[in-house]
Amino acid sequence: MKAAVRYRYGGPEQVRIEDIETPVPGEGQVLVRVVAASVNRADLDYIEPRPQFIRAFVGIRKPKNPRLGTDIAGTVEAVGAGVTRFQLGDRVFGDLLPFGQGSFAEYVAVKEKALLPIPEGIDFDTAATLPHAAVLALQGLRTRDGRTVKPGDRVLVDGASGNVGPFAIQLAKHMGAEVTGSASAGKLDFVRSLGADHVLDYRAIDFTKAPQRYDWIVAADSHHSILSVRRTLWPGGQYATLGGGTLDIAEAMVVGSIANQAGSRWTGIMLWWKPFHEPDVRTLTDLVLAGALRPAIDSSYPLEETREALTKVHERRAKGKVLIRVLPGT
Repeated sequence: MKAAVRYRYGGPEQVRIEDIETPVPGEGQVLVRVVAASVNRADLDYIEPRPQFIRAFVGIRKPKNPRLGTDIAGTVEAVGAGVTRFQLGDRVFGDLLPFGQGSFAEYVAVKEKALLPIPEGIDFDTAATLPHAAVLALQGLRTRDGRTVKPGDRVLVDGASGNVGPFAIQLAKHMGAEVTGSASAGKLDFVRSLGADHVLDYRAIDFTKAPQRYDWIVAADSHHSILSVRRTLWPGGQYATLGGGTLDIAEAMVVGSIANQAGSRWTGIMLWWKPFHEPDVRTLTDLVLAGALRPAIDSSYPLEETREALTKVHERRAKGKVLIRVLPGT
């Protein structure tokens, strides 16, 4: 079978398509014939790697696992011993980040607990966009203890045009919030089309120095100091960042935890992330079926052009999700 692999750290240029052996599902595993996958910032983070300390888990000098790809949507091709949840032909989707990745391929063998059935009425392309980014967006609009956005809250989505941002804007609007989206100038019309009430060109306006205050800030990537962000929050407000470089993450964890001891504002990294949490996935698919949430798909690439798809996301040229279409015409 064909699969995207990389054997050293760097950028998308390290990725190539190779013929490798088709896996055989083991105990508790299913073999999925991949129809579609989507590119996430997390895929690029594991190529670089970013932040640097994840080398301790994925390989100090080179990747332990050459396979790539987190989001998956496809059909069950075979089942291993002990599998009870799925049978041949079932349509499934999932987030493979905690399960060894590998969705940028024709087939992947994965534990059955990594997957859920794709509801009737949702196609493979849509399903492939939801597992990682949409779950992050939904959980980023929630506190550690379960409090969430209420009608009238002011929400800022920092990084509104990428993978997570378009979902976060739509979800916050569905919850009744007044939403501001921050993106580059060329993407502001796209952000408006998602339902944002206000838009900011982040190159022209530093939201931490502007007079507006917010109840919630969801940042797809850290670009501002924790202390400057705290000044932008109303009392009781939350700033949750979903990623960043080594120093950004360190500041969010260290400075954020210290600053959170004073006052009611909360700032830091979203450590309560539950990958592909079934109740949240059900919420998202219900919203899709109701027409209240729609994935913003920028473009799709064949498996052979995985490097080009990754490069488009890496260079921040995409508006929304970029798909890897592994099985054309399905």
